[in-house]
Amino acid sequence: MPFRDVLVVVRGGGDLGTGVCWRLTRAGFPVVVAELPAPLSVRRSAALSSAVHRGTAEVEGMCGVRSTVEEAAGLARSGVVPVVVTAVLPPLGAAVVVDARMAKRPLDTTIGDADLVVGLGPGFTAGHHCHAVVETLRGPRLGRALWQGSAAADTGLPGELGGRSGERVLRAPVAGAARWRVAVGDVVEPGDRLGSVGGVDLRAPFRGRIRGLIADGTEVPSGLKVGDLDPRLDTPWREISDKALAVGGGVLEAVLTWWHDRD
Repeated sequence: MPFRDVLVVVRGGGDLGTGVCWRLTRAGFPVVVAELPAPLSVRRSAALSSAVHRGTAEVEGMCGVRSTVEEAAGLARSGVVPVVVTAVLPPLGAAVVVDARMAKRPLDTTIGDADLVVGLGPGFTAGHHCHAVVETLRGPRLGRALWQGSAAADTGLPGELGGRSGERVLRAPVAGAARWRVAVGDVVEPGDRLGSVGGVDLRAPFRGRIRGLIADGTEVPSGLKVGDLDPRLDTPWREISDKALAVGGGVLEAVLTWWHDRD
């Protein structure tokens, strides 16, 4: 394996981070995911972050395993994806760091964190926060690896699926704990009670399939995305999204470009 010693740390194991991991592991890179103790992932059926609560998470043949920092590098080189619970960059001496947290603003990732640092989406400027930025906005530039400048600014509007955009995203009406009466994969009708946040009900705005829900019991701030309702009843809700695969392809391109230029 030519990339066995090129350890990659992906900060954030949600939908996009999982797409990045899938692309990189398929190409032979050992990958470690750094995730919060209470992940905010919505598409949990397609997210390695689910290993934080479950111990393991399998996504399209890729296996994530909750692990300690000490055992992470060895596990990564064995073919699984260790998921380390930490709010900071784990001290693994990674050659590549990918910030996939989608905070849409600069956090604590810096261009000096690794030989190659890649940021996903808004909030990153190549040459300042990181070496390369990958576009995450749906459209003709989705998945492009940018070595200069920034990704498109956050529009505040989700991408359109099945003719629905903003209304397909469920957001917390108030701060509090999310509690669900439905599960990911369920088909719901307009007006169905899906659950609540902070005791305030959330109801289905249209007929669709539940594509994602934040973990039951998670404490969230008002306005946070807590669910995703897809009008396409045949949506492959267990699979990594087309967007995540495109973004993952952009990260893989950035890593291979860096590797080629290094040699």
